[in-house]
Amino acid sequence: MNINILRFDSLGSTNTEAANQARQGADEGLCVIALEQSAGRGRHGRTWVSEPDAGLYFSIVLRPKFDLKYLSLITLMAGVAVYDTLKEFSLKPDIKWVNDVLIGDKKICGILAETVDTQSGNAVIVGIGINLKSSNLPDEIAETATSIQAERSGDVMSGNVEGALIKYLSYWYEMLNSDDGPNEILQNWRQRSSYFSGKAVRVTLPDGVLEGTTDGLEENGALRVKANDGSVTIVQAGDVERLREI
Repeated sequence: MNINILRFDSLGSTNTEAANQARQGADEGLCVIALEQSAGRGRHGRTWVSEPDAGLYFSIVLRPKFDLKYLSLITLMAGVAVYDTLKEFSLKPDIKWVNDVLIGDKKICGILAETVDTQSGNAVIVGIGINLKSSNLPDEIAETATSIQAERSGDVMSGNVEGALIKYLSYWYEMLNSDDGPNEILQNWRQRSSYFSGKAVRVTLPDGVLEGTTDGLEENGALRVKANDGSVTIVQAGDVERLREI
């Protein structure tokens, strides 16, 4: 994958800009990076706090050729890449299904993958926001979010984080496109996530709330949740929260 980077001082959303570039014919590997976002987005239309120089705000255009049933594995692939990126800076991350990377139960990164129609076929825009500093985090999320700066001694240059992220995204995306790629991504996600199996969780679904214990992943990356009665629910989309012992 050839990487081509477009840099901006400020954007509404790097995902929106990357989607526009994809519709205009941008090749796979185009990366959009901004110093700040005025309208950063998370899943379900939530706002992603994107203060100037406080995070890495990054989106990449992908044009996958593998079976569409594995398309949802792109989010898991990106989670593995972010995990490996943070490990390079002596951090101990965890991946929460499906799109958050944590340090000690606090969110340090969010991932948003969106599909867009283009004249060259479907493209997937993968947006990644990594908190570099905590100084600009609003009070309402200060207890649930963290940053690289807060979790290690010494400053980390955003360019170093960017370089590591591009390296690991390229590696794991190439892996996903290989013959046994989907299984490789699932196995590597499993090795990096405490949420894979045995985690007591509450899952907020479009039609209700489910509580149980995580029981692995389906081949397309869907989460299996086992209830107390032994029944298993396959979760394709939902918000997962760890249940803490009282």
